[in-house]
Amino acid sequence: MSLETLPVLDFSQLNAGPEAAALFRDDLRNAMHEVGFLYLAGHGIPQELTDAILDISRRFFDLPEEQKLAIENVHSPQFRGYTRVGGELTDGGIDWREQIDVGVERAAIPPGPDVADYWRLEGPNLWPEALPEMRQIVGEWTDRLSAISLSLLRALAVSLGAPEDTFDAAFAERAFPLLKIVRYPGESNPEPKQGVGSHRDGGVITLLLVEPGKGGLQVEYQGTWIDAPQVPGTFVVNIGEMLELATNGYLKATLHRVISPLRGTDRISLPFFYNPALDATMPQLAVSPEFQSRARGLSVDPTNSPILETYGDNALRYRLRAHPNVVAVHHADLLGG
Repeated sequence: MSLETLPVLDFSQLNAGPEAAALFRDDLRNAMHEVGFLYLAGHGIPQELTDAILDISRRFFDLPEEQKLAIENVHSPQFRGYTRVGGELTDGGIDWREQIDVGVERAAIPPGPDVADYWRLEGPNLWPEALPEMRQIVGEWTDRLSAISLSLLRALAVSLGAPEDTFDAAFAERAFPLLKIVRYPGESNPEPKQGVGSHRDGGVITLLLVEPGKGGLQVEYQGTWIDAPQVPGTFVVNIGEMLELATNGYLKATLHRVISPLRGTDRISLPFFYNPALDATMPQLAVSPEFQSRARGLSVDPTNSPILETYGDNALRYRLRAHPNVVAVHHADLLGG
């Protein structure tokens, strides 16, 4: 079966009566089983908020270099803050992008002999002094996308014959969402260059906003790369390895990559990763037999690393692999471990 573009679903159908909601859940399950990616329309995010977060993102990247480097991630044991162009690795290659990582604001947990290594990821964010309004805009964005993400997880659970609240415990107390605000400076000329190398997301569910009129995202489907350009009024939604794990591979964490824009242009992208508590073990869904029989078992990431059951172990593994500069400064004791 060939696929020209990603499926499009209307989130507002979840609240349009029982029949519409049931159809939405079926379409959601089928899309995440077959493709692992979709466009989500009807999400209800105010246009003013979307405009505000794209504007504050542009203004951040327009700051003088020294102001961005003042919050560089080497200053954060939690891998938060600014990453300069070329400062992150994916699939063994250099990602041609700059970004700021923002997570949940919590107190840092000191390492210790009885403290799991992944707790090192909890802690404060680094914020640019020149943009004090950034914290409030990002906070509202995170709250709204967290609510959408949880609704999608509940819909997926019901669609697979599991209780609606199956995932609630893993997210209720200490969910660990992460927002990346990314700028891809143009490097393709015209031969394609890596913006981000091929990978699967290590968490649960991802909502991606791309600024209007921009492309570059590609999704792997049956051995072919499908272009997934920005569609007005939508998020790109995909699932991560933890949800694949919870369904024994019935739901698909799909390889994807980003091609750098052409030289002389750039692209702003905001991937939001909705993840459970660091110490959460994803529940194995009590999937209905009709779906269980079509589960594919677990895939492996491009480095042939197995999906780990505890979310924090997955998250820390990815960070250690992607940001060796931060590891050298703050986590040298984990090298070779």
